[in-house]
Amino acid sequence: MRTPMIAGNWKLHKTIAEATSLASELTAAVASNQNVEIVVAPVYTALSKVAETLAGSNVKLAAQNCYPEPQGAFTGEVSPLLLKDAGCEYVIIGHSERRQLFAETDESVNKKALALAEGGLGTIFCIGETLEERETGKMFDVLRQQVTAGLKNLTTEQMKTVVVAYEPVWAIGTGKVATDEQAQEVHSFIRGLLAELYDAQTAAATRILYGGSVKPGNVDGLMTQPDVDGALVGGASLKAEDFARIANFEPAA
Repeated sequence: MRTPMIAGNWKLHKTIAEATSLASELTAAVASNQNVEIVVAPVYTALSKVAETLAGSNVKLAAQNCYPEPQGAFTGEVSPLLLKDAGCEYVIIGHSERRQLFAETDESVNKKALALAEGGLGTIFCIGETLEERETGKMFDVLRQQVTAGLKNLTTEQMKTVVVAYEPVWAIGTGKVATDEQAQEVHSFIRGLLAELYDAQTAAATRILYGGSVKPGNVDGLMTQPDVDGALVGGASLKAEDFARIANFEPAA
């Protein structure tokens, strides 16, 4: 059985005080939830303080990005070594906003994946197609390229620390969400692809999250799907009540 993961990407929101307040509210709201791995990803400047707030709780800390070198003359960057030192257990890489706004490529994402594996941090590896790519029939080719190139040279052992997050770009921040069936179709494809690249056991063990306008009102249906193992949540993770409801999802029997 794959332990579900609900991860909140706070993006460029929340001062240190606001982030610690949100983390405190959240830990209280999900304290009884022992069946789901719950993760939050604040901005860099709030990581250490949020780590202190989360200490002893069932909520884990993630960063939103990293640089693939442990240290060096890389002004403005933050390494896996430093993120681990700040209390992170996971790092999000390959988010569509990084790819679109900051020109990240499959190759640069792959370097980060390898660096995180070497650095002993878990990876939340994001992939997803644009609306144009979906409508022109290129969706599966795009996803195959992103997965194959992004995970290049990661060993079967290293894949144990990787969580895949499928986020259709057209659904991020738009209020649109893939139907339960659309999400399942793609998640099933990704799992099959992992079986090709690695083996059936690795594919069966890898968690695949859905992201893209996940809210309290749609999470239950998504979580009924056999290959949907959780969610990467954006806007709804900025309110403790909403994110707690998502983490405490109630999939129909």
